[in-house]
Amino acid sequence: MLTRVLAATGAVVASLAVAVPAHAEPREPVHSQVITVRVATASSTSGVLEAWQWDSAAGEYARVLGPMTAYVGEDGVGRASERVSRTPAGTFSLSEAFGRYRDPGAHLPYRRVGLSDWWVSDVRSGKYNTYQRCSPGDRCGFDQSRSEQLGAVAAYGYAVVIDYNRLPVVRGDGSAFFLHVSEGRPTQGCVSVAQRHMKRIVTWLLPEESPAISIGVGAAAYAVLR
Repeated sequence: MLTRVLAATGAVVASLAVAVPAHAEPREPVHSQVITVRVATASSTSGVLEAWQWDSAAGEYARVLGPMTAYVGEDGVGRASERVSRTPAGTFSLSEAFGRYRDPGAHLPYRRVGLSDWWVSDVRSGKYNTYQRCSPGDRCGFDQSRSEQLGAVAAYGYAVVIDYNRLPVVRGDGSAFFLHVSEGRPTQGCVSVAQRHMKRIVTWLLPEESPAISIGVGAAAYAVLR
């Protein structure tokens, strides 16, 4: 399936360029850096990730990374929740990064995580879908057994937080969605790529460029670039 996705990507990308009349000022986009994740169908568990930078002089986006293989949730792409391993479809900002490894030179706020760093997935907690620091075994206002101990997850060598269900937070709509290092298989709802690519992405993202990730089926993944 992935081979067919890769083959089709060129045709989809070729249709993205929108001519700008000579007399018109190029439209400056909301997001000058965009990561797209394209899957073939809503049930696909892998697809293609590409990174795009807005070129003000040309008045269009230029691809700067990819295409590369990306894994998504075991239940595909679409509406996410705490009950399914599905990657949320849509466009979401990328505002912070973290990792088990030392900061590789990130421009986004970067937190090196250990065993006292958590992402709360306890739907009964008022801290649901937020980062918290708490020593293992302590009572910190959430159930640690229902949350992710970030420093204990090998795939979080490098990771970028996908700002899904954060402002506002709706309990049960899904938590802990990240772009992180691949383990060579579908995820619980995150997006993952090879570590060498993940490290490059972490150092490429710039907060002043209002970076975002667009996840979708087919050409829908590229809608934000138009």
